[in-house]
Amino acid sequence: MTITGSCHCGKNAFSIDGDIPTELTRCTCSFCSKRGALLAYYQPSQFHAIAQTNDDDAIYRWNTKLVAHHFCSECGCATYTDSPAFEQDGSWDKVNRRIGVNARLFDNFDAAAAPVAVIDGKNLW
Repeated sequence: MTITGSCHCGKNAFSIDGDIPTELTRCTCSFCSKRGALLAYYQPSQFHAIAQTNDDDAIYRWNTKLVAHHFCSECGCATYTDSPAFEQDGSWDKVNRRIGVNARLFDNFDAAAAPVAVIDGKNLW
């Protein structure tokens, strides 16, 4: 299956080779709790970002700079996060990464109606 989606203005779009997970993720860390995204996780090879220009895809990094939070520079929508593949206890093998896509942007999908798991990022990271 191919999943598609985009930001509000459409300058940042994406496609994903895969299915929508049966459960989305909400993180409670200081950034994610303010951002409000519901995340669906994929391997980097499954995710394909499409920005109209290089300037349309903005990135915010904080603290360790290991996580790239992508957002549209025009409309401000949080699009996806490229991060280490952290385990539930906060550990990381220093190799594998994952893409957390804002499922609220998926075409023809109501992320607010999906089951959600909460990651206690406030205390893990």
